[in-house]
Amino acid sequence: MSESARIAELLRRAFAGDAWHGDSVLELLAGVNAATAANHPIASAHSIWELVLHIAAWDDAVNRRIVSGKAVSLSDKQNFPPVRETSEAAWKQALKRLGQAHEQLVRTVAALPDPRLEERVPGKNYNIYFMLHGVTQHELYHAGQIAILKKAG
Repeated sequence: MSESARIAELLRRAFAGDAWHGDSVLELLAGVNAATAANHPIASAHSIWELVLHIAAWDDAVNRRIVSGKAVSLSDKQNFPPVRETSEAAWKQALKRLGQAHEQLVRTVAALPDPRLEERVPGKNYNIYFMLHGVTQHELYHAGQIAILKKAG
C-alpha cells in the first residue's frame, strides 16, 4: 500500500468510522438534529453546525491546494461560514456538503503519487505530507469539540 493510500485511509477513519481513538466525526454527528446543531450550549464557543461548515471548508481548501498547486487561503467568513438558516433541510444540506468535501479530499489523496507528498504546499513552509496529517488531526480536534457540545447541550 502506498503512503498516500495509508493517509487516505486515516482520513476516512477519522471522518467516517473504525478509528482507533473512538468516535469519528460522522459517528458523533449521527442523530444530531438542526436544533442541536445550531445550539450554543457553551458561551463564546462555536456550534456543532459552525464546526461542520468549518471542517468542510478546510477539507475543500486542502483538496484545492493539492489539485490546483496554488496557494489557497480562507477569509474569516470562509473559515467559519455563517449559519443563515437553521431548518432541518439546511442542516441536511450542511451534512451533505461536509460529506462531499471530505469524499473528494479522500479521493484526491488516494490517487496522489507518493513523490508529491514531499512537494511544498504553495505559500506555506511545509509539504503536502505534513498538511495531510494536519487535516486529519484537525478533523479529530473538532470531533472532540462536537462530542463536548453534544454533552453540554
